[in-house]
Amino acid sequence: MSTPSLAALPIRRLTLRDLTACADLSEDRGWPREEHKWGFLLTAGKGWGIDDPDGGLVSACVVTEYGPLERPALAAIGMVLVAGRHARQGIGRRLMRHVISAMGTTPLTLHATPYGRPLYEELGFKVTGRAEMVRGRFTPGGAEPEVATRAATAEDLSAILRLDEQVFGTDRTHIVTRLPAFADQLRVAEEGGRIVGYAAAWPNMETHVVGPLIARDTAVAQALIASLAAHTDRPLRTDIDVRHEELLAWVKERGLAPVAFNSVMTYGITELPGEWTRRFAPVTVAAG
Repeated sequence: MSTPSLAALPIRRLTLRDLTACADLSEDRGWPREEHKWGFLLTAGKGWGIDDPDGGLVSACVVTEYGPLERPALAAIGMVLVAGRHARQGIGRRLMRHVISAMGTTPLTLHATPYGRPLYEELGFKVTGRAEMVRGRFTPGGAEPEVATRAATAEDLSAILRLDEQVFGTDRTHIVTRLPAFADQLRVAEEGGRIVGYAAAWPNMETHVVGPLIARDTAVAQALIASLAAHTDRPLRTDIDVRHEELLAWVKERGLAPVAFNSVMTYGITELPGEWTRRFAPVTVAAG
């Protein structure tokens, strides 16, 4: 029996049952397995993939939609992977074209590595920003910001959701309400009894990833990072919009070293909605 060509293999929706296959695909490409993150993305978003007739997945990606269910205002594409044995055969391009078509008129965004950027440019995505990944053990030092922070409670949720929608530019209730279970820490910054920022730290292999990081200004962002660091013994990792130069300099002074840059790209819009001045880091680059 002949093996079907890669171009003939159907593209299907992935579910949580595919989590192990997705993690295997990550590992195949030299990425961490990141099962915790895959589980979050497959339940909060829509997975797409191509089955390998020999077992496992040929390719996979995840799309996270934001805004009204019937007419999303934005969708983020992430975790675009092709098995090493099938690389450079047009599989990633085919999967991306399928996703773009399936999303119709919904504006799209993604974080592209230097390796992936040429493909996305070919498909019509434009570079609209950059993010820098930093990682390391946070070491307190110097004058720390005097902003009150504390662990978030259930009573804070409505205020966090309001703030998040203002800053992100559209509703992402289905992401924010999953944070208490997904993250090891969810903390808020307060001033005069009003929440002026919030951040989470979620486990990813041996690190804690700081994201999302929403804050009124740099001082609030610094206070939230410092408070998250004070409650973990793991190294921190986060992806900061490069326009936040002051925050990037501050975390580097405190032990977080540069790891990589990603290009923030969009399709169907010229810039992301919301207020970048208060949006310091995403939940994860895979979800925008």
